[in-house]
Amino acid sequence: MKAQKYIRYADDFVIFSAERDYLLCILPLISDFLRKRLILELHPKKVSINTSASGIDFLGWIHFPDYRIPRHATIRRMWKRIIDDFSKETFASYRGLLSHGNTFGLQNDLSNFTWLFHDTRKSII
Repeated sequence: MKAQKYIRYADDFVIFSAERDYLLCILPLISDFLRKRLILELHPKKVSINTSASGIDFLGWIHFPDYRIPRHATIRRMWKRIIDDFSKETFASYRGLLSHGNTFGLQNDLSNFTWLFHDTRKSII
């Protein structure tokens, strides 16, 4: 379809365009391609055309045309996991996850928490 801005993961995808008419035009083409070539159908309740000003919620992130931030539920789940079961592997995993979006402040908070956690643990032991 030659879409310039899109996100795809497995059989889920989001296409960004400033032109609503363009999206309405390619929707039947996409549906036809999926049906004929991949034997897939678009779920009628999961197809929508929205403005991107408020972001598109997709795979744990809120996507905007030029950047992405983690969904609030993703951040809450991250902090709960880190507090309940802190390990180097968990920390490294979340650092890797956060590297894929605009999360500079959150990465700093995570680093500061790690130092605080280690300092507290040393004083207890």
